[in-house]
Amino acid sequence: MKALKKLLLIFIIFALLISCATNKSVDSSSVIGIAWRSDTDSEFYTNITKTLDDLNIPYVMVDQVVDYSLSYDDGNVSESCIDENGILLNKYAELIKSEVCSNSNIEEVISKNNFKAIIFTGGEDIAPTLLKSPEPWHGIEAEKDYNATRDVSDYLLMSYCLDNNIPVIGFCRGSQMLGVVSGADIIQDLPVYFNEQNVDYNAEHRNEKAYPDSYRDYAPHDVVLCDNTKVKEIFDRDNLNNVPSWHHQVLTSLDGTNLLLAGYTDVNGISTIEIIERSDKDFAFGFQFHPEASYVKHLENYPNKDDFLSQDDAAIIFKEIGKLL
Repeated sequence: MKALKKLLLIFIIFALLISCATNKSVDSSSVIGIAWRSDTDSEFYTNITKTLDDLNIPYVMVDQVVDYSLSYDDGNVSESCIDENGILLNKYAELIKSEVCSNSNIEEVISKNNFKAIIFTGGEDIAPTLLKSPEPWHGIEAEKDYNATRDVSDYLLMSYCLDNNIPVIGFCRGSQMLGVVSGADIIQDLPVYFNEQNVDYNAEHRNEKAYPDSYRDYAPHDVVLCDNTKVKEIFDRDNLNNVPSWHHQVLTSLDGTNLLLAGYTDVNGISTIEIIERSDKDFAFGFQFHPEASYVKHLENYPNKDDFLSQDDAAIIFKEIGKLL
């Protein structure tokens, strides 16, 4: 009987060892953060949440990050801190860049949850005053779309995450924010840029509206993945086909930064940056396009779903995020 009990105990211990070796335990308090934004009805937000929900990845919106050097009215950066176009005034932008979270509520915000990564979503243009070398705005009234309150929150949150090795991933505006915080500059309007190069541009990165109030759908185009990058290792292929694109701005030169070019697209001989990654971080990526839009188009059986990146391919990067839990 003793021998049988001993044998049973050995079997139980062996089974537990096998279980520990083959199953990754997940801390139930671990969560993915989505950077704060006030317009939670935007598809740039809802497509992210629908994708995470379908993949059973827990998430929570991160609280707004505020800088105490600025004044706020009802949670928004006050008009005294912005210009007539809604852009953060240069003197306040310089404070944001120089203080680097030292005069903000970032510690309180981060301490509320066990964030394993932060997702930065798409949306408005980033204030050109936040660039390493500030620029005047592009001057195109039809493209005037700034949000100083979100700029401050995103810039401080991205800076804190990078400084404290919290994994980050940005889509569209979020990718640009990773670039701006890392010291890259931005082409403020692609049609103008292509025109200055005397090269034809046919809305390859964002569809034109059929009429003023019509829905502007994503424009599909291919992306070439660069060798010797984490992104190419993750996707394990040379190209991503028909990624959903919706932007009129894009990062320019990565020289002098810790950013690596991980993916690009070519339009009539002009290459533009589509994917970036920080060479000094384990998990810091930016995608200029919207894989979440592809995922939801397939999930909800949109009529044009097959015009875009497959659902399986779109899910790859989100599954990588899920592995961080």
